[in-house]
Amino acid sequence: MIYFTSDQHFGHANIIRLCDRPFETAEEMNQVMLQRWNSKVANGDTVYFLGDLFFRDREVIVPILDQLKGHKHLILGNHDDFWLGKVDVNRYFESVSLMAEVMVKGTWVTLCHYPMVTWKNMNKTYMVHGHIHGNTNADYWPLLWRRENVLNASVEVNDYYPVTFEELVENNRKWKEAHPCAEVPTSDLMS
Repeated sequence: MIYFTSDQHFGHANIIRLCDRPFETAEEMNQVMLQRWNSKVANGDTVYFLGDLFFRDREVIVPILDQLKGHKHLILGNHDDFWLGKVDVNRYFESVSLMAEVMVKGTWVTLCHYPMVTWKNMNKTYMVHGHIHGNTNADYWPLLWRRENVLNASVEVNDYYPVTFEELVENNRKWKEAHPCAEVPTSDLMS
């Protein structure tokens, strides 16, 4: 099985308030996300992690990495540089890159921490990102909202679980339905 996820921010107490996460403490958040990860992901599964795994708390890095199941591939996020030099990444990740293109169920998927407005074969493929968490107030939201093939892997959109491609598509459909915005005129979109 192949899973996607992003923006756990393990150890980041302030992310609870900043992203209105349903946890009282960073410790509770860490435990719930770790339990949810391991309840779905088996050791033989592949997980594409689209950045920002940890934030500031160096004490949680190795204990959490030691427990996360699956063959993990890390797409670097803006907060990953602080912890990468503190562990043997080759022990925990099969690949580490800024971006990737992978085939999922016969469809090419471009992976990047940041949402992209254009990518290779964008009319026939998908773009999976993180970074924006559940933010629907920024000026980029109308464009992302209109694009059915741009999918947010952030934990806030996916109930703090790693998700399959099908679940990612469905969760994003529901998220966009719950956070509507004014239509962007077609002429404003890039082809």
